[in-house]
Amino acid sequence: MVAPASVRTADAGGGAPTDGKRFFNLEPFEEHGFGAMLTWMLNRDRGTWEDRTAVASAPPPPRRVGPGELRVTVIGHSTVLVQLDGMNILTDPIYSDRAGPLSWLGSKRMRAPGIRFEDLPVIDAVVVSHNHYDHLDLPTLERLAVLHQPRFFVGLKNAQLLNDAGIANVTELDWWQTAPLGADLRIVGVPAQHWSKRGLGDDFTTLWLGFLIESRAGYVYFAGDTGWGPHFEQIADRFGPARLALLPVGAFRPRFIMERAHMSPPEAADAAAVLQATTSIPIHYGTFALGDDGQDEPITVLCEYLDATALPRPTFVLNDFGVGFDAAGP
Repeated sequence: MVAPASVRTADAGGGAPTDGKRFFNLEPFEEHGFGAMLTWMLNRDRGTWEDRTAVASAPPPPRRVGPGELRVTVIGHSTVLVQLDGMNILTDPIYSDRAGPLSWLGSKRMRAPGIRFEDLPVIDAVVVSHNHYDHLDLPTLERLAVLHQPRFFVGLKNAQLLNDAGIANVTELDWWQTAPLGADLRIVGVPAQHWSKRGLGDDFTTLWLGFLIESRAGYVYFAGDTGWGPHFEQIADRFGPARLALLPVGAFRPRFIMERAHMSPPEAADAAAVLQATTSIPIHYGTFALGDDGQDEPITVLCEYLDATALPRPTFVLNDFGVGFDAAGP
């Protein structure tokens, strides 16, 4: 969506561009029209997917990690368990069998969660990047609210949806806005190149964002869902090198549909380089068939690109879902 002249721009001290009713990207883009979407749907070249929901989940993760320690476990899609300095944080949690408005409507889960819901440690905080159904899954958030009573962090104008579902303790963040999380941690909302939509006519009306989880030992960057954009350089300029970056690589084909709002695997590698990330982990692949790329294609393309990249190249950890990664300190 192209921003009109009356939009507030995102300056050094401001938040996301907005006209008071809708939000805009740093690099605004037009929505795809009916013709483009119809062309895609009639000529889809779906990659290879297989049902892996019978794959056994991994053993339970530790209940907590100690001060200065960081353990990261990809559960599936964009759901990641971040265990940092004694706190347990979940990103964009979805345990539902479908990503959609109803239990029988939406993209079907094709890979079981790497950690069973029952095996999650006590969750202290949940960050939700935007309101698309594969990222804001109300049934999962409701279960977490009842059983774990965590704090929830969302973009502007998203709290009402959670509150209406009986979910309390929700904090809204604008781009570059900060909230404390424990004695030595804080959550920072950062820009993303994406969009929001949950129903008819509500495009761009709630804010999409990524998150930094800051500690004394550096920050973990969770990109949420994003295309390539200037925000990576802005984050690096403001906060320095990332201790660890969680970067989306999936739903990247076809590019004429996906390129403005979903990074390709090579772009994710380039983002890791811009962020000067000590370590990066790919997310947003292998669980829901949302684009034309196959189940394993994002990782294959990422590895091919990294193999062809001159040294020094970004370091990616490619653990299977449910297998934790213990990150070294700075």
